[in-house]
Amino acid sequence: MTHHPRPASRLRRPFILGLTGSIGMGKSTAATMFEREGIPVFDADAEVHRLQGAGGALVAAIEARFPGTTGSAGVDRQKLGARVLGNTHELAALEAIIHPAVGKAQKRFLARHRARDLIVLDIPLLFEKGGWRRVGAIAVVSAPAWMQRKRVMRRPGMTAAKLKAIRRLQVPDRVKRARADFVIETGRPKSETHRQIRAIASCFRAR
Repeated sequence: MTHHPRPASRLRRPFILGLTGSIGMGKSTAATMFEREGIPVFDADAEVHRLQGAGGALVAAIEARFPGTTGSAGVDRQKLGARVLGNTHELAALEAIIHPAVGKAQKRFLARHRARDLIVLDIPLLFEKGGWRRVGAIAVVSAPAWMQRKRVMRRPGMTAAKLKAIRRLQVPDRVKRARADFVIETGRPKSETHRQIRAIASCFRAR
């Protein structure tokens, strides 16, 4: 676990820890462990699911821009994914619909937990979309490449080509590790990962 201290001026409350990691690296597991330590976690992906689910606030806008990709259960993620993956222009159009809504939800979360010492923003594309500028420190979840591949290929509807396309959109793991303040290893037994997370949490409690 590496840690590079940041300037004291960034130590305002709550301290914002950005949690990120490439697909299949075990980020959800890490987020759950932070929650178990009593730390509020904002899950950007879960927010997107909510906004795109049945009765979700973005369903109409997505249907208008990508006709035929929604139904009674909300957005059909397979259909929408097929439309945008590997197509930069279409992906940008989708992000222009989603990002402002997620940003608003994140602001509400920050306001709700402003008295806390530490909060975690679980953001998959923290480096890719510039979110790293708005956090006090970065924790990157990482596992060996063979393990990542094995985990991801178990997912329904996943293919080697799809994984390759997703990887192309993501900053490589080695670059994320180099830019992280904390590296959380998930290629080890879960108890070991949990120990690392407890150590990070106690760093901020001790402030």
